[in-house]
Amino acid sequence: MENKIKNLLVEQSDQLFGVKIEDKSVQFQLTRKEFEGDLTLVVFPFAKLLKSSPVDAANKIGQFLKENIDDIVDFNVVQGFLNISLSADYWKKILSNIDENTSFGRESVDSKGTVLVEYSSPNTNKPLHLGHLRNNFLGYSVAEILKANGHKVIKTQIINDRGIHICKSMLAWERFSPVNAQGERETPENTGLKGDKLVGKYYVVFDQEFNKEAKEVIEKWETNAFEGFSPQVVEQFQKFVSAKEGKDEKAQADLDSKIKDLAKNETSVLRDAKEMLVKWEARDPQTYLLWSTMNGWVYDGFKSTYEAMGVNFDRLYYESETYLLGKDLVSEGLTKGVFYKKEDGSVWVDLTADGMDEKLLLRGDGTAVYMTQDLGTALDRKKDYPDLEGVVYTVGNEQDYHFKVLFLVLKKLGYVWADKCFHLSYGMVDLPSGKMKSREGTVVDADDLMADVVQSAKEMTSERGHIEGMSNEQKELLFKQIGMGGLKYYLLKVDPKKRMLFNPEESIELTGNTGPFIQYAHARINSLLAKAGEIQAYSNATLGLEEKELIKVLSQYPSVVKEAGTSYSPALIANYCYELVKAFNHFYQSVPMLIEENKSVRDLRLVISRNVSKVIVDSLLMLGIEAPQKM
Repeated sequence: MENKIKNLLVEQSDQLFGVKIEDKSVQFQLTRKEFEGDLTLVVFPFAKLLKSSPVDAANKIGQFLKENIDDIVDFNVVQGFLNISLSADYWKKILSNIDENTSFGRESVDSKGTVLVEYSSPNTNKPLHLGHLRNNFLGYSVAEILKANGHKVIKTQIINDRGIHICKSMLAWERFSPVNAQGERETPENTGLKGDKLVGKYYVVFDQEFNKEAKEVIEKWETNAFEGFSPQVVEQFQKFVSAKEGKDEKAQADLDSKIKDLAKNETSVLRDAKEMLVKWEARDPQTYLLWSTMNGWVYDGFKSTYEAMGVNFDRLYYESETYLLGKDLVSEGLTKGVFYKKEDGSVWVDLTADGMDEKLLLRGDGTAVYMTQDLGTALDRKKDYPDLEGVVYTVGNEQDYHFKVLFLVLKKLGYVWADKCFHLSYGMVDLPSGKMKSREGTVVDADDLMADVVQSAKEMTSERGHIEGMSNEQKELLFKQIGMGGLKYYLLKVDPKKRMLFNPEESIELTGNTGPFIQYAHARINSLLAKAGEIQAYSNATLGLEEKELIKVLSQYPSVVKEAGTSYSPALIANYCYELVKAFNHFYQSVPMLIEENKSVRDLRLVISRNVSKVIVDSLLMLGIEAPQKM
C-alpha cells in the first residue's frame, strides 16, 4: 500500500501540488496506537507546496487518496500527520498473500551480491568463552539475515594460530608440564581434558610464571642489583622511581604499572617465547612439530564446542598462512613509499595526517604483527572471491581503532574494495562479578556455560511437566533447544553496539523477553493447529479489530528483515519476534478459537495463527534458534 500511495502521489503531483515531487518526499510511519488508522503519511513536506496549514494539506491529500484508491476507506488528521484506514478486504488479501508465500519475508535466494561474514576467529591458546558466544551467535545470525535478504553469504573465520601468545602456551607446556610414569607430558589423551582447555591451562601457567619472574626482577632492582641489565633499562627504572616522589596514589600506581611492564620485558620466559616465535617463522622442525601438535589438540576441542553452539563455517583461513601474504604487502608498501623502515629494521605506516598515529606493521626481527596478518587475509579473501560485494568483520569494539587502520592502509595500498569492508563492532559481555580475563583464568568457559543452561532448562521443564509421552531422546533434545534458545536469544536481543551484563538464570525464563517465551508460543500454536484439523476458506469471515491488528504486525516482517540486514542487527529480528508473540498472546486470550461457532471466523483466526507460527520459526531460524513442537 505504501508503494501504491507513493506512486499515485508522485504521478499526480503536478495536479495535486502544482509541482513535480520525488519519491523521497513521501514518508510513512506506523500509526500510533492512540489514533485510529493503519498507516500514517507525514504531511509536513507538502504543506509548503500547497501553501496551506499541515492540517488543511492533510485533509486535501486524504480526500484525494480516498477517491482514487479503493482500499482506503477513511482517514483522520492529527496535526501534520494523515492517518489512513484500510479496508477489511485489503487486510484479508494481505493475509492471503502471507499464507501463500512459503518464503514470506525473504528475498529470492542469491539474488544479491556475495558477502563474506567473519566471526569467531579465536586464538589457539585458550578455549572459547562467554565473549566468543556473543561473537559466534552474532556473526552466524548476521550471516543468516543477509541470506534472507538475498545475498550469497560465505561464513568464515581467521584462526589466529601463530604469534607470541601461541608461543607462550607452547613454552609453558614444554617447560612446566609434569611428566607421568610413562615419561609423557600432559596430553588430552592421558588427562581426559579437552585439547583447547589443556592448552589454555598452560597459557594461564605462563602468565603466572611471567608475573612471578617480573616480581623477582623488580626486587633485584629495588636492592640495586642491576647486573645483567642494560644501562638503558636501568636508567628507565630509576626515572620511574624518581618520578614517584611526591605523587598521589593514582600517579604512583601508574608508575608502578610501568615499572612492572619494564620488568616483564626483562624476564627470561618472555625472551624465550620471543625466540620461539622467531624459530617458528624460520620453520625450525622441533618448534613447528610442537606447534602443530598443540594446535591439533585445540582444533579438536573447538570442533565440539562449535557443534554445541550450532554454528558452522564455509571457509577457514589460518593466520599461519595469511601472514606471509601480509609480509608481501608490507614489502609492496615499502616499494611504493606508503610505509617506511626505522633504524631497527621495523616497518611502520604514518597515519598522523589522517588523524591517527604511526602503526607498526613488521617488527625489527622480521616477525609479523596482527596488522600484517589481517592485511594478508583481506587480500587472500578478495583473490578467493573476486565478486565480493562486502566483508563483515564481527569483532569486539576494543578493536575499533585496529579496523579503521586496516581499512585505511588497504586504501593507501590502492585496494579500493576496502570501502566494502565493514567492522561489525559489538560491546563486551560482563558478568555480575566483573570483566573476564583470559590470562588470569577468570573467564566463563563456553562449554561449561552451555551445559549449565541446558541443565537449568531440564530442571525447569521437568518441574513444569507437559512432557509426558516423550522419549528420553526427545526430552534431551527439548532441553537443549530451550537452554540454547534462551542463551542465544539473551545475547542477541541486545543491540550489538551495546555492552551487556549477562545473567544466565534470566535467559531461560518462560516470561518476559526471552527465547523460551517465544518458543512456548510456537509450541502452543502447534498444539492449537493439531487440534483444529482441516482449515478451509475464510473469505466470508468478518475481520475484527483483533484480527486486523495481528495481521498488521505480520505484514511488518519483510521490512524488519530488510532493516536488520542493512544495520547488521539480529536484535531487530529478536525484538520484532517478541512483539509478535505478545500480540498473538493478546489475540489468543481475546477471541475464541476452536470453540468459535462461525466456521469462517474460526478458520480466519487459525490461518492467522498458522502464519504467526511460520514467522516465529523463520525469525528464530535467523537467530540460530530451534522452535520446539511441544513444550
